[in-house]
Amino acid sequence: MSYVREVQQVSEPDFTKPMDFLALCLFKGQELPTLYRPMDDALGGLVAKVLKDKDFKGKKGDTLMLFTGGPLARIALVGLGEEDKFTADVARQAAGKAVGLARKHNLAGCGLLTFEVDLAEEELTQALVEGMILGSYQFMEHKKPEEDARELESLILYGPASKAAVERGIILGTSVCFARDLQNHPSNFATPTHLAKEAERIAKAPQMNCTVYDRAEFTKMGMGALAGVAAGTDQPPKFILMEYKGGKAGEAPLAIVGKGLTFDAGGICIKPSEKMDEMKFDMSGGAAVLGIMEAVSRIQPKINVVAAIPSTENLLGGRAQKPGDIVKAYSGKTIEVINTDAEGRLILADALSYVVDKYKPTTILDFATLTGAVLIALGHRASGLMGNNDDLIEEVKQAADKTGERVWQLPMWEEYSEDIKSKVADVKNIGEGRLAGTIAGGVFLKEFVGETPWAHLDIAGTAWQDKDQPYTPGGGSGVAVRLVTQLILDRVA
Repeated sequence: MSYVREVQQVSEPDFTKPMDFLALCLFKGQELPTLYRPMDDALGGLVAKVLKDKDFKGKKGDTLMLFTGGPLARIALVGLGEEDKFTADVARQAAGKAVGLARKHNLAGCGLLTFEVDLAEEELTQALVEGMILGSYQFMEHKKPEEDARELESLILYGPASKAAVERGIILGTSVCFARDLQNHPSNFATPTHLAKEAERIAKAPQMNCTVYDRAEFTKMGMGALAGVAAGTDQPPKFILMEYKGGKAGEAPLAIVGKGLTFDAGGICIKPSEKMDEMKFDMSGGAAVLGIMEAVSRIQPKINVVAAIPSTENLLGGRAQKPGDIVKAYSGKTIEVINTDAEGRLILADALSYVVDKYKPTTILDFATLTGAVLIALGHRASGLMGNNDDLIEEVKQAADKTGERVWQLPMWEEYSEDIKSKVADVKNIGEGRLAGTIAGGVFLKEFVGETPWAHLDIAGTAWQDKDQPYTPGGGSGVAVRLVTQLILDRVA
């Protein structure tokens, strides 16, 4: 099991019964809260003494493990930092830290005692449950377990909590972990066919359906840009289309589109060999779309949603497209392929224009590991955000603030569109060399959405992490699943 899929909630815990591990979250310099006193009484005042002696500072991310020798065998203190800087994401991080400690000590279960803060009970509960599930994640599908290793099996949230928020947190946490699994699988496992099968599985839920188009079908439909990228691989490419009809019949849907490039060697413009293995993550946008639809299928919000994933590999071969080739996208626009490694925007061009043409959506959101340039600009801390509608951009920012999945807006001034003009086609697939590379990718995609309100998230820096974070172990992060699900829920609230 890669992660724990349930969180049990116990409103009135009995601290006299045996418990292997219990985590307590405390602010910097905080004395023992009233809510924690029954637990500490069972320990003979141990925690109060530790706090009085200032053995635990409570700085954000601080941890201290206490081995008691009693029924509550291990107590973990987890720092929340300064109380006036507390947010739901601080709670999410603390819960992830606590579960990480349980995993580190090879325990089968982790308990967490909730706490009182200036935050709605529902919001705190959901954040804690999300953090616990996300912090439990490990990708072990292809690795033999170490001898004597114990798998984390149970998560328990003790104290007052909203049962509806517990369930919502479970759905969101497990949907993110599902997306992480898709990301972390190697490309010989997570093929376009595998993504399509997962989409079909999700679409068995009420009010959902899925259609998968193969190479011959989407080429006949006019998707010349997707067909061009897919020309160099023998792995069957797919155009995956999902519909969720939770809103009124005939009501225009919200559309989500994700780049499903299951491996990117760069094509003829081949990438350097160093770290090319990380190009299995180039389908992270597609994984995000599947994670969002997994959450939607279980929450069943009253809204119509359409999801599209153009999925292929980008390899070298006798039929692979070449620099200088010209392809015609579904919209009818021609594209000069200057660099075959700028392929994500090509396959998204067809998906975006198809969704605009067939569904006339109210909104389009797309997610793609589009440019290395966004890493230079923002590192692993935030996704690049661009779009053509100020209200939608603000909506994305608000969802980002709620979920802790940071975004940073980049400009899309008209002058940048000059950089992708071609002398021999309608547009070219790169801008002015290495200058404004992330923005060039954004203005290219803008050419294929028309007047539809649209936002693009470049997740190349946030889709996976090299180092463990409090609730995001190294590897695929499942970014954008919680953000976009929150945006959807805000719309139907």
